[in-house]
Amino acid sequence: MRVDRGDRTLEGVVLPSSSAETIVVKVEGGYNVGVTREAAEIEVLESGVHQVEDAQAETGTSAIEFDEDLPTVALISTGGTIASTVDYRTGAVTAQFDAEDVLRAVPDLAGMANYRGRVVANILSENMTTAVWQDLARAIHEEIEQGADGVVVMHGTDTMQFSASAMAFMLDTPVPIVFTGSQRSADRPSSDNVMNAVCSVAAATSDCAEVLVCMHENESDDVCALHRATRVRKNHTSRRDAFETVGAKPLGQVDYESETVTFHRDYRERPEDNGVLDVDPDLATDVELLTFTPGADPALLETCEGKAGVVIAGTGLGHVNEEWIPVIDDLTDDGTAVVMTSQCLEGRVCDRVYDTGRDLLDAGIIEGEDMVPGTAKVKLMWALANVDSVEEAMSTSLAGEIQDRSVPWT
Repeated sequence: MRVDRGDRTLEGVVLPSSSAETIVVKVEGGYNVGVTREAAEIEVLESGVHQVEDAQAETGTSAIEFDEDLPTVALISTGGTIASTVDYRTGAVTAQFDAEDVLRAVPDLAGMANYRGRVVANILSENMTTAVWQDLARAIHEEIEQGADGVVVMHGTDTMQFSASAMAFMLDTPVPIVFTGSQRSADRPSSDNVMNAVCSVAAATSDCAEVLVCMHENESDDVCALHRATRVRKNHTSRRDAFETVGAKPLGQVDYESETVTFHRDYRERPEDNGVLDVDPDLATDVELLTFTPGADPALLETCEGKAGVVIAGTGLGHVNEEWIPVIDDLTDDGTAVVMTSQCLEGRVCDRVYDTGRDLLDAGIIEGEDMVPGTAKVKLMWALANVDSVEEAMSTSLAGEIQDRSVPWT
C-alpha cells in the first residue's frame, strides 16, 4: 500500500495493527512504521492472500518437492527468535512460525538442498524442558533414519547451548546436526536470521558428523562460526556474535557468500557408509547446578538432599567454602553424584593443589575437568540414566566436552 499523510509518503506491506485507529506499514528498509489513519490517504497497490497448506496441522511434518541432485536437509523448528515475528497485540516478539514459514522467509535457501520441515515445539527457549529435548532427539533420529543427509535445528539462543549439548550426548549421528537461531527477529533490518540459516544448511551438508552450533562469528555479515555443541557458550545478551567456543577456537566456519565450509580443528568426519545411528533419550531430571559465591549458605546444598546429582560451579581450580564440604560429604554418602566444575572460562578443575581441594576429593566429589558447567549438568543428567559408572563417564570425553589439554590460544 501507499500511505500519504501530510508531506510524508510511505510505501510497503501492511501488517496487523493493535488499534483500528492506526495502520502499520513495513517499509523497504525493514522498519515498521505506525501511522494514524485520520487524515491519511491510503492506496492499495497490490493485494493477495498467501495460502498455507494445512497438511502440517494434521501431521506435524511437511515435504518440499525433491531434486535428486541435491542433498536432503531436515529443518526442525522448536521456536525462538529465528522462527518469531512481532505480536502486534503486545508489541513483543513471539514464536509463531513453523519450519515452512522459515523457508518462505529465507528464499536464499532455495537450491541449496531438498528440505523436509518438522515442528517439534513452538516455544521461546527459556521455556525449554527436558521432555522437549527427548522429543527433539527422537525426531532427529527419525529424520536421519528416513534419509536426511543433515539436520538443522532452529532454536532460541538463550538455552541453545544446553539443548545442543543434550543432543550430543543423546545421539550417535553419522550426519551433521546443526543448531542455529537469531539474536534479532526477522522484522528488524539488522536481523541475522537469513545468514545464520544459509550457513547452517551449508554446514548440514558438510562432511562433519557432529552436533554443531552455527551463529555469526563477528559483527559483520560475512562468516558464521561452527562451534562444537559441548564447548559453546552464549557470552553476550544481544550481539549477533554472542556465541563463543570455550577454551579453543571454533571448530570451523562458513563463508556466507560462497557457502564454503572450512574446519580449523579435528572433527568427526561423516562415514563413507551409513555409519552408526543411535538414540539414548533417557535423562535423570533431578539434577541441580549450583554456583558457589562468597557467603553462600551451605543450606543451599542441603536442599539437594535426595537428588540424583549436583553440579557445582566452584571458584578457581574448583573450590567452595570449607563449610560446604561436610554437606557435600553427606550428599555423596547418600548416593548423590556431586561434580565440581569451575566458574572460570578457561582452564580445568584440579582439586589436588590446595587443602580445600583435597578435602573435597575426600568428600567424594567428581572432578569435572574443563567442562563448561552447563554442559556438565546435561552430561550428568544423561550419564545417571544411561551408564553404570557415572564417575568414569564424567571423567571421560564422550562428545568432545573435555579437552585433552588446557593451553593458551589466540
